[in-house]
Amino acid sequence: MLIDTHVHLNADQYDEDLEAVLGRAEEAGVEKMVVVGFDRKTIERTMDLIDRYANIYGVIGWHPVDAVDCTDKDLKWIEELSSHEKIVGIGETGLDYHWDKSPKDVQKEIFRKQIALAKRVKLPIIIHNREATRDCVDILKAEGADEIGGIMHAFSGTPDVADEVIDMNFHVSLGGPVTFKNAQDPKDIAKHVPLDRLLVETDAPFLTPHPYRGKRNEPALVKLVAEKIAELREISYEDLAKQTTENAEALFKI
Repeated sequence: MLIDTHVHLNADQYDEDLEAVLGRAEEAGVEKMVVVGFDRKTIERTMDLIDRYANIYGVIGWHPVDAVDCTDKDLKWIEELSSHEKIVGIGETGLDYHWDKSPKDVQKEIFRKQIALAKRVKLPIIIHNREATRDCVDILKAEGADEIGGIMHAFSGTPDVADEVIDMNFHVSLGGPVTFKNAQDPKDIAKHVPLDRLLVETDAPFLTPHPYRGKRNEPALVKLVAEKIAELREISYEDLAKQTTENAEALFKI
């Protein structure tokens, strides 16, 4: 069995066929899914999904791209919602220097506030990092994020950075790019990270694995991610699935 540790089933792309998507996930052996809400609309949808489906859990936070829209009232709302027994993490939060909607200083402030929030509610924090690795890691260190740990989602850093975040009590999660033919970096990470610190995800509907690249992603395809990592590590798929599932269950307490 597998756990898709990061999926956006709250996205508009699943409005027409969510039940079919969930059926295919079950057929593929995806036992549990963690849906991530990152703004008002997707957080509300996350809360609905975790109440409707026994095998769906939620992570809620505020995305760095939209940090400029985040108010203290929003953060208070997230903190209140986090008391729900099926909210298992705070995020995705972090830094994104690719898009310029939110100034860097605003992103950093909202990131720090969410680390503090996660520490107050004692939940792991899920990190989005795009083209901001050094600042992201430095803020995690400065704010004492090792106290709660969490996940470096869709990890795109070097092995040295992986070691650095693992030392801070974080897990490294890999998705579709590990299957891309010309993407060597995630393949190197898949072999480098200790097995007890590794997680698998889809980030669906995005980052669809080979050979379905260009089409909508969905939780069933996390199996392709797990199969590729098992191949790269030269272990059985069953062993990889068992360990990554145990890792996710321990981190999220599910």
